Amino acid sequence: MSRVANNPVKLPKGVEVKVDAGKIAVKGGKGTLEMNLAEGLDLTVEEGEAKVVYDFDTHRAMAGTTRALLNNLVIGVTDGWERKLVLNGVGYRAKASGKTVNLTIGLSHNIDYQLPEGISAETPSQTEIVIRGMDKQAVGQAAAEIRSFRPPEPYKGKGIRYADEYVRRKEAKKK
Repeated sequence: MSRVANNPVKLPKGVEVKVDAGKIAVKGGKGTLEMNLAEGLDLTVEEGEAKVVYDFDTHRAMAGTTRALLNNLVIGVTDGWERKLVLNGVGYRAKASGKTVNLTIGLSHNIDYQLPEGISAETPSQTEIVIRGMDKQAVGQAAAEIRSFRPPEPYKGKGIRYADEYVRRKEAKKK
């Protein structure tokens, strides 16, 4: 059985955690993030640590999830989250400008992807996209939506993939 909920979340300097009417608000250097607290759980904040308090028998599973989500909020308001995408293919290019990422990925038209609120993107080169933001879920969702326009295919490896993703290659059909 996992014991994730028993570990306290360390709060760095400058991070405040407030619990009010079933909502957790985490305020830090990059901004404020909020999360709903599951029913039957409570949060205690003392001496630079936040600990999830729960009834051992009934709310055990949700306590570990809440602790992990709270830790993601703390990391988000201090350092932020980022996800890197790589474009593989002849003529595949990306260009970020403002809240839009323009993708040229071998389709009959270019794709202009509008980034959600609180998410930013930059293109260090024409074949790389770096997506940044405070909310881990929103960063991952934006990266997944961009990847879904042209997922990597197994024969030539063309497509949009995560920088740390391994694409298993298949052998072409023999005559």
